[in-house]
Amino acid sequence: MSSMRSAGVLLHLTSLPGRGPIGNMGPAARQFVDFLHSAGQKLWQVLPLTPPASGNSPYSAYSVFAGNPLLISPEDLETQGLLPQGSCSALYAEGPFPTRQVDFEKAQALILPLLRECYRLSREKLGEDLEAFRREQGRWLEDYALFLALRRQQGGGSYLDWPRPLLFRESWAMEKARRELAEEVDFHIFVQHLFFRQWIALRSYANEQGVNIFGDVPIYVDRESADVWAEPRVFQLDENLQPVEVAGVPPDVFSQEGQLWGNPLYDWEYLRSDGYGWWIRRMAAAAQLYDWVRIDHFRGLESYWAVPKDAQTARAGSWKKGPGMDLVHRIKGWLPHCRFVAEDLGLIGEDVHALLAESGFPGLTVLQFAFEPQANSIYLPHNIDRNRVAYIGTHDNDTALGWLASAPQEQAAYARAYMHLTSQEGEAWGMLRTLYASVADTAVAMAQDLLELGSEARMNIPSQAQGNWSWRMESDSLTPDLAGRLLELTQLYGR
Repeated sequence: MSSMRSAGVLLHLTSLPGRGPIGNMGPAARQFVDFLHSAGQKLWQVLPLTPPASGNSPYSAYSVFAGNPLLISPEDLETQGLLPQGSCSALYAEGPFPTRQVDFEKAQALILPLLRECYRLSREKLGEDLEAFRREQGRWLEDYALFLALRRQQGGGSYLDWPRPLLFRESWAMEKARRELAEEVDFHIFVQHLFFRQWIALRSYANEQGVNIFGDVPIYVDRESADVWAEPRVFQLDENLQPVEVAGVPPDVFSQEGQLWGNPLYDWEYLRSDGYGWWIRRMAAAAQLYDWVRIDHFRGLESYWAVPKDAQTARAGSWKKGPGMDLVHRIKGWLPHCRFVAEDLGLIGEDVHALLAESGFPGLTVLQFAFEPQANSIYLPHNIDRNRVAYIGTHDNDTALGWLASAPQEQAAYARAYMHLTSQEGEAWGMLRTLYASVADTAVAMAQDLLELGSEARMNIPSQAQGNWSWRMESDSLTPDLAGRLLELTQLYGR
């Protein structure tokens, strides 16, 4: 990876401001790119763009290849003539919507019917482009669209409750379903085409402004996903397609009981025999969406925490060996021009450090983990390496001000002394100064910290199932003064 210093901002698309119930890929996204450009930022980090399967979490998706329909901009559809004039005004008349949080229920209730109307009116207009997209993405797209069509036909719920011929994808049942549900399948393919058209346009706009998109690939897939239904051989499943063991992590700083994620685990022996084809396709898809790709839970490639499927907590799990450099070599060989970043947080032993070093990927540094007195933490700015991506906190952490208010008193005191935090500068900006001054090649700030927000703006609390992912930026937040202040910091520290 290049040693050129750079900086960026972490802000998920759902958190963008706007007139509707959720942020999207429309005008506010381009305005955010303009802000990043004027502030000298070279990166925009986003969370996974996939369609959430449960809890509104971008890390739980109906497909790791698909895009979230709720991120499609109605404004851009109207501007492009794919929706009638006045469609957005009618949509926004259903408000007012909360300005500081996403209204996921309203987004589902309003945007999906609008997309059906768009399909009814405009599918013929996209003709050749739509058919080309269908051919290019057919490997995952056809199964995904059929999965959603069947899920609707079967009344929602788990696909494991579907009739056995559909569950086990018997050829006659699949042919019958494709024939009977052709219209619904076509709708979901149309929606994915709209998503990818808008995303490619937004990424191109960002790149033209000198901003690279830094995306995120969760290591695991959702149990209730089209991915598991379509390719069960990739996962450790029994004869009834139930997981043999499930994913999680042992007790850590986030949870004394560990985190029981419940995702099916990979059958690494099968994947190895197949040349890791599924993983290569997945990472290639990510490389088409992003300039930089963050591999979530990278330590799971060295060894992973396997929990018995009926366990009540993750404490019952045990470590099992992952594919390690065998997979990393394949990924780098197939995608030599993509920049990968390894999320190496959590319980990390020497084996994981060795894998990270051999991969050459930069790992992550989080300042909030640094300030245990007498610990001489590896996350202290004077201990970190250049080949790192440094944060005050990630989407799983509190904001800078929230952390200072809730951290143990001795940690907060150490942090304030180490970083010379003052009320005059603002404590969040004092932490940003330390972040940008660090030797890490890349520094990424959460948008909440630029805005000096507290715990009310936290994005996610790991191990908490409800109430996450809903923070949203207010429309007047990104001022020229803020951009100028961030530019000054960026230039001062050579980023």
